[in-house]
Amino acid sequence: MIATSIFSKIALDWFGENQRQLPWRGETNPYKIWVSEIILQQTRVNQGWDYYLRFIDRFPDVKSLAAAPLQEVLHVWQGLGYYTRARNMHTAAQQIMQEYRGVFPDNYLEIRKLKGVGNYTAAAVASIAFSLPYPAVDGNVLRVITRIFGIYDDIAQLKTVQKITHLCETLMDKENPGGFNQALMELGAIQCTPKNPNCETCPFANQCVALEKDQIDTLPIKSLKIKVKERFFHFFIFIKEDKTMIEQRTTNDIWKNLFQFPMIETDSACEKISKKSLLLSGFGNSKPVFLKEVKHKLTHQHLTIRFYVVSDYFPEIKKNWLTVSMEDLERYPFPIIFSYFRHPKKFL
Repeated sequence: MIATSIFSKIALDWFGENQRQLPWRGETNPYKIWVSEIILQQTRVNQGWDYYLRFIDRFPDVKSLAAAPLQEVLHVWQGLGYYTRARNMHTAAQQIMQEYRGVFPDNYLEIRKLKGVGNYTAAAVASIAFSLPYPAVDGNVLRVITRIFGIYDDIAQLKTVQKITHLCETLMDKENPGGFNQALMELGAIQCTPKNPNCETCPFANQCVALEKDQIDTLPIKSLKIKVKERFFHFFIFIKEDKTMIEQRTTNDIWKNLFQFPMIETDSACEKISKKSLLLSGFGNSKPVFLKEVKHKLTHQHLTIRFYVVSDYFPEIKKNWLTVSMEDLERYPFPIIFSYFRHPKKFL
């Protein structure tokens, strides 16, 4: 097993030669580091790259983000998914303005208090921006450490994460904690990948327990299974003259605060919405024409979505509904699944 005294040096040397050139790489501004870490929580680097640049261009600092309307923040975030991240960032920016006089907090515990910031994000910002010795342990780091040191505990358990975090504390170069954290994250992202890792060129190949025991595919061990819920949505695109109707989702559910076309949710898949369902939903005697069915997979939900168009008819407007011109649809943040339907006139 590798000695802790040389672990950090090997990781940092490898990082110096192999790190990717990313728009946030080398950044010391805590706000920009925070934005990059939040974007990358549930997003691949190649997708997050452009969103990061666009977000920073529109909201270059905490003040501009805090002052922006939430709808505008969601519009910039549109298509990135997991919109809770954007809502939390907006709230956290307002926290910083109100509680820290607009200055990003410079210690781990205060960073951890920000809305939507967990142990990993707080440690990443604290170490990279302020050189504070806190290990940033994400999925990449868990995989790297369990393989190199042969840790067979379930990484879905909090006690295992705490154990690995403590180990990283002993391994960390206290003079360069930010570099150490980034080195381990980068190692997991491009070298010690979940499938088909490049073990031949890995700097820890001679010390890796998993490689020695031919257990690369075994580690890390994770027993937690995600329970997936099936849902069935039916969206109605009402068109009358040059206007259509949209509604804002306000309940504590997926796509909160985003807009959509009026919807009926059913308990099971159905080829046709009954007249009774239309009447009960306040859609009157409309005659919807089926357009398209889309399957959309989220982490915990699989959605079957059917779109319909209803021409020359508007139901009675409800709470959170808006009548808007078709030209103005682009002003409102919609989930990505609606991108095909943002120009309803083409369906007439």
